[in-house]
Amino acid sequence: MRNYFADNWKVWGGFALAAVLLFAVAPAVLSDFRLNLLAKFLCFGMVAVGIGLAWGRGGMLTLGQGVFFGLGAYIMAMHLKIADATYRGDDVPDFMQIAGIQELPAYWKPFASPVVTILGILVIPTLLAVLLGLGVFKRKVKGAYFAILSQALAAAFAILLIGQQSTGGSNGLNRFRGFFGLALNDPVNRRLLFFIAAATLLILVAIVRQLMYSRYGELLVAVRDQEERVRFLGYDPANVKVAAFAVAALFASIAGALFVPIVGIISPADVGIIPSIAFLIGVAIGGRSTLLGPVVGAVAVAWAQTSLSESFPSGWTYAQGLLFIIVVGFFPAGFAGIYAALKARRRRHAGEPGEPPKTDADDDAVPTSPTPIGATS
Repeated sequence: MRNYFADNWKVWGGFALAAVLLFAVAPAVLSDFRLNLLAKFLCFGMVAVGIGLAWGRGGMLTLGQGVFFGLGAYIMAMHLKIADATYRGDDVPDFMQIAGIQELPAYWKPFASPVVTILGILVIPTLLAVLLGLGVFKRKVKGAYFAILSQALAAAFAILLIGQQSTGGSNGLNRFRGFFGLALNDPVNRRLLFFIAAATLLILVAIVRQLMYSRYGELLVAVRDQEERVRFLGYDPANVKVAAFAVAALFASIAGALFVPIVGIISPADVGIIPSIAFLIGVAIGGRSTLLGPVVGAVAVAWAQTSLSESFPSGWTYAQGLLFIIVVGFFPAGFAGIYAALKARRRRHAGEPGEPPKTDADDDAVPTSPTPIGATS
């Protein structure tokens, strides 16, 4: 009971500290430009939270999260462009007028409604992930084959967008003027977008933590480690994987939807293979099996890329690749795993009783050895 309350105080204390840093410290010390950059990086953190659940806890190497990120982003972008055109009194957005398109495409029209837009952001990528997951996991496709398939899906999605004039082609959609009635050129509204992104990230982290510590979280880890044993106990591993994959897709879609008004542009370059791999690199560096590792890793890598590329434009790519190789080769649990190993080492030297050192998780993560889930089934 004592450990239960101690752990809960740690969790709530961590959320309180994160809230203070995001809602009080960051706006006070960062300029409007840097705060907007941080909001962009928080969107990457939202994608990383879902990848941490699917890959870190479920063992699914998701190399195609750019697809779901792009779906949410393009749905939001279409709504914003329709709203801008309506405000000007035009029938179609400005880029369509330049391209000679005189009538709004049929698949654009539903997203003129804010309610349909929000539902589309939440439902369409999730439903696609469920259908794709059922088709893949029911056939027992996993490992490298699943990774290659998801990466091919990201490449196909980017190529499809490039060939569509109705979505801006390779230029994508940009020059948004408003966001649900808020003028995006107003600094106050820009700060409001940062607060929305920060609050959304904290909510998503809380959801994933609840999933990790639930019975489903134990089942997901069991499927990752002993899939055939889980099937023998009467569970369908495919359904367990589909659920995690769908949650990761939903989080990526929400991140993409917030990315659009924050950054002001979405293009095929933001949803293809390279962005999908970039999402994964941050998760791997931070610690894929932990709760906060993926978020911290994604935000830190994105911040380092922006900061270092300002001074060394051509050197960041090599530094990022070298860092990824070092982490994968020598610290497979990420930097969060280093902290857990050092903590366990201090306990051993102090002679404190405890569990064997964890290499794949920290105090915020659920145990990697699942409880006998079939005992009560």
